[in-house]
Amino acid sequence: MRAAVFHEYGGPLGVEEVADPAPPRDGVVLEVGATGICRSDWHAWMGHDPGVSPPHVPGHELAGTVVATGPDARGDWQGARVTVPFCLGCGRCGPCRAGETQLCDDDYQPGFTGWGSFARYVALPRADLNLVRLPAALGFVEAAALGCRFMTAFAAVCVHGRPAEGDWVAVHGCGGVGLSAVMVAVAARARVAAVDIDAAKLALARDLGAEVTLDARDGDPAAAVLEATGGGAQVSLDALGSAATCATSVGSLRKRGRHVQVGLLLAGERSVPVPMSRVISHELELVGVHGMAVRHYPTLLDAIAAGRLAPSRLVGATVGLEQAGAELAAMSGFARHGATVIASF
Repeated sequence: MRAAVFHEYGGPLGVEEVADPAPPRDGVVLEVGATGICRSDWHAWMGHDPGVSPPHVPGHELAGTVVATGPDARGDWQGARVTVPFCLGCGRCGPCRAGETQLCDDDYQPGFTGWGSFARYVALPRADLNLVRLPAALGFVEAAALGCRFMTAFAAVCVHGRPAEGDWVAVHGCGGVGLSAVMVAVAARARVAAVDIDAAKLALARDLGAEVTLDARDGDPAAAVLEATGGGAQVSLDALGSAATCATSVGSLRKRGRHVQVGLLLAGERSVPVPMSRVISHELELVGVHGMAVRHYPTLLDAIAAGRLAPSRLVGATVGLEQAGAELAAMSGFARHGATVIASF
């Protein structure tokens, strides 16, 4: 099969002929219909993930058709159109038994634990627990756009943030996950204040329904959110992942507010200062998000079917497999607006 492979961290991502994967005993092989190019793939390519070793095929925001099944996969999967969360649960550990597959103690992550979906085919284990059937009306490009960014934003807002109608949600960083969070929060009838340093991304946030957009370069963004929302947001998301945006998100909250850490904090910022005095004095909640459990997909898909959410609006470009390397490299400068999806292999 054709696959995009890198042989050294930060090195060329070239299209090669590699062996077709075989289905795991409890899994399937998927013919990939579309796969997103995500900043998490960029982190793997750059060597920020200790579990990834070259040669490697990235890709974890995927949708496609099952073309082979292992002998222990019980479901009628052959020919099914499916997607998966980026964390595939084992079904045996405590978190999985509690329905929190995104917190699995022995998870499998395509594109990280093993070779991913920047390829014509991808092998996926534990099919009966993790595969999500796609509605007939949902195309592969839009289903791939659900991937890591959109479903994580959905969990961040609806599962962890839980804004009531009319509550303020502040979104710090309007990349793919941040814009997804704007759309989800607006659909939940919250009022959204979006913060970024890119005028084009702020314009996209306004198009998606953000009531307030703020350029973080114009002063103290936390103070600007406090002023714009009349005292602070009930929910604030760090959708970028940095020491500055984490602290700003916490500083944007009103009393009893909830900070949701969505963006990954990496390299020298894995441990960052948090304004804990404000956390105590305002009785704030701090929560992290590691994707979304399989059990929440029906609610997400129902919202798409009802027209309340439209992930396709966040797709900035569709490309072929040969362009994956250039698109991945462009993420070094946060240059892309919206999601880029590989749609031909």
